[in-house]
Amino acid sequence: MTLLDRLGISIPIIQAPMAGVQHHALAAAVSSAGGLGSLPCAMLGADALRAELAALRSATGAPFNVNFFCHVPPVPDPEGNARWRALLAPYYEELGIDAEVVSTAPARQPFDDAAADVLEEFRPSVVSFHFGLPAPRLLARVRGWGAVMLATATSIEEARWLEARGVDAIVAQGVEAGGHRGWFLTPSLERAADTLSLVRQLTQVMSVPVIAAGGIADRCQVENAIAHGAAAVQVGTAYLLCDEATTGPVHRAALQGDGAGNTAFTNLFSGRIARGIVNRVMRELGPIHPRAPEFPLAAAAMAPLRAAAERQGRSDFSPLWAGESARACRAVPAARLTRELGGRSQ
Repeated sequence: MTLLDRLGISIPIIQAPMAGVQHHALAAAVSSAGGLGSLPCAMLGADALRAELAALRSATGAPFNVNFFCHVPPVPDPEGNARWRALLAPYYEELGIDAEVVSTAPARQPFDDAAADVLEEFRPSVVSFHFGLPAPRLLARVRGWGAVMLATATSIEEARWLEARGVDAIVAQGVEAGGHRGWFLTPSLERAADTLSLVRQLTQVMSVPVIAAGGIADRCQVENAIAHGAAAVQVGTAYLLCDEATTGPVHRAALQGDGAGNTAFTNLFSGRIARGIVNRVMRELGPIHPRAPEFPLAAAAMAPLRAAAERQGRSDFSPLWAGESARACRAVPAARLTRELGGRSQ
C-alpha cells in the first residue's frame, strides 16, 4: 500500500500546519480537493481544539491531519526574562507600552493528556508531530485508534530515531522551509541540508516513506521532489495568500512586497529558530540573539509590540513566517492551488 493510499488522498500534497495563519477552513479546502489538509493545534486549548475539530469534520468528509508540538516546556527564568525585556524596553517606550503588564504565559503547548482526550473523541486518521514525539504512553494512545503518524526530521539521525519509535512516514524538512525548524536531536544550522539533499539521504537509509518539505511552491518543484524519492510533498508558504488562510494584513503585504525573497532564520519571536521575512526588529537586533528566552517564552514579550505596530499597519515586530519560496505565493483558492500542485486541471 502506498503512502497516498494510507493517507486516503489522491494528490501527493500535504498542506503544512501553520499555527497563527490558519484554522479549519484551509485544511478542509485542501482535503476536499484531494490533498491532505492539516490543522495546527499547538496554540489551541482543549475547548478550542474540540471546536476546530468539529468544524473541520463538518466541513469535509475527507481525511485530514492534526499537528502538535512536542517540545519540553522550559523552566521559568525570571532573570533571563528581565534581560530580554530590558533589550526590548526602547521599543516599549516608542510604542507607549507598559512593560509591567505584559504577560509571561507561553503561547504554545506540547501534546498532552488533555489534547489526547479530545483527539480520542474524533479519532483523526492522521496525526503529525513537530520537535520529536510525545511520551510513549501518549504515542500509544494515538497508535491505539489506528492513526497514521507523521513526524518531522531535519537529519538522518532524527529520521532514524523517529522510525525506531514507529512513525509511519518522515517529513524531511529542508533548510528552505518557513516557520519553526523541527529539529530535536541535531540543533545546528551548520549541518542543515536543503530539501532535495535531505530527501535523497533519507530515502537511501529509511524503510518508511519520506515526505519532502521546504521550498516547494509549484508543480515542477513537486515533480522534482518526487523524482528524488519523495512519496509526497508538504507545502506551507504557497498557501499563505489563499482565500481560506487567516494570514493577517501586514503578513500578506510582506509576502507581496519587494522584500518577500529576503528571508532568514531568527529566534526573536518565539525563542526557537524559525524562517521568516526579514523585518525591522530582525535587522536592528540581529535575527538571532542570545538573550531571547527559551521556546516558547520569547513570544510573550514580543506580542504587545507586534499588536501595537500592526494596529499602525506596520510589520516591525511580526513573525512573518515564510520559506524561500515566498515570492511564489499567489492569492488563489486553496483547492485550486492544491489541484495545480498535484497536476490536476480541475
